[in-house]
Amino acid sequence: MAPKVVLVTGCSRFLGGHLAARFAANPEIDRVLGVDTEPPPRDLLRRMGRAEFVRADIRNPLIAKVISTAHVDTVVHASVTANPAGPSGRTVMKEMNVIGTMQLLAACQKSPHVRKLVVKSTSAVYGSSSRDPAVFTEDMGPKDLPSSGYAKDAVEVEGYVRGFTRRRPDVDVTTLRFTNFIGPRIDTVLTRYFALPVVPTVLGYDARVQLLHSEDALAVLERATLHDLPGVFNVGGDGVLLLSQAIRRAGKLPLPVPTAAVPTVGRLFRSARLVDFSPDQMRFLNWGRVVDTTLLKREFGFTPRWTTQQAFDDYVSGRGMRPLIDPELLTSVERTVLDAAAKLR
Repeated sequence: MAPKVVLVTGCSRFLGGHLAARFAANPEIDRVLGVDTEPPPRDLLRRMGRAEFVRADIRNPLIAKVISTAHVDTVVHASVTANPAGPSGRTVMKEMNVIGTMQLLAACQKSPHVRKLVVKSTSAVYGSSSRDPAVFTEDMGPKDLPSSGYAKDAVEVEGYVRGFTRRRPDVDVTTLRFTNFIGPRIDTVLTRYFALPVVPTVLGYDARVQLLHSEDALAVLERATLHDLPGVFNVGGDGVLLLSQAIRRAGKLPLPVPTAAVPTVGRLFRSARLVDFSPDQMRFLNWGRVVDTTLLKREFGFTPRWTTQQAFDDYVSGRGMRPLIDPELLTSVERTVLDAAAKLR
């Protein structure tokens, strides 16, 4: 049964705002509420159409009043973010991610109308280390538990969500562990990283990167909201790219940095307001991360439209970047090398 009143958190950002716009265009949904601490940009607000913007802080218990007064039956928690803003961004980011989730879940628990909860999580809950398996499945835990940053926030958020599921077994809860987003329209730490004129890498490492196109992310969140699909699902595009391959495809030059100098380089980029590298993101650039999406295709019923490579190439072309080497030639060479390696094995 389609939801009637949907509340979306984080509507001033790309994901939450465009998701609210999709719901507003659906005639089967009676009312759409977009919640955030600041209004969406003007063009995004226009896209949201009949969706109602509610200026509210999910860290405040008053969010319970918004949910109960509007008789919200479906909550999409899309405001968990890895992008700190401003000099005190990381502190505020943690408060919004963790405290905000606690208050939102408490409000959902009190409301008798809520019957569905969709949570935007991240594959960063698996961590990144030298002991990682080649591919993470949903039933696996991290080899090294994330100790800081967005990854730790996500682990705590999922813990609170599991607690909510036990307390309200009548509510369908869907947790989506997304890989890193990429695309011409979305702004993330990773899109800023690949947009740098010279891209710093960790000397001696070449991480495996699995990406998800931002349009596929919206489609997954929409499907989770419109259908009853409870559970935990990894969400990522097919295939992987090595970090070195991605840098070449973006037409950038790598800058290998010794491990000891990585914190200093990270501080320089952060002070210049180019990219804010957190420790967990630096570990990701060391080791990478790949997840298994079998459950997504088999049980959730969704296959991403873009592969990792296609999503990255769409980001490159959409941002007007000029690769140093033609991507088609790169694809041909990479395929030839892989075929040769397979024959040798």
